[in-house]
Amino acid sequence: MNIHEYQAKKILKSFGVAIPKGQLAWTADEAVGAAKELGGSVWVVKAQIHAGGRGKAGGVRICKSLSDVKKAAAALLGSVLVTKQTGAAGKEVGKVYIEEGLAIAREFYLSLLVDREQACISF
Repeated sequence: MNIHEYQAKKILKSFGVAIPKGQLAWTADEAVGAAKELGGSVWVVKAQIHAGGRGKAGGVRICKSLSDVKKAAAALLGSVLVTKQTGAAGKEVGKVYIEEGLAIAREFYLSLLVDREQACISF
């Protein structure tokens, strides 16, 4: 089973993990509405596809104005992102996740697997 970043963050949040505020958008106008609702002056527009390497492929964009949010969302939605994990065919972006911008001290990659035999999540 593959899940999107926004779905994984929802699960982690339910276990008490601190997660940046974010909202899902299917259109550029929804992306702007999400940014307005989140507040602040910096947002991150993230393509939601089942593949890693989105940032390197241009699927994660830092925006410093609502106009930039709209442009980034419009550019990503309907586009095809090609990463090492998608292969040459890439994956079409159908939705974007708008997240509040934060100062990043450290960044980690976390992977969770479902152990069907033990009926639990493994790290």
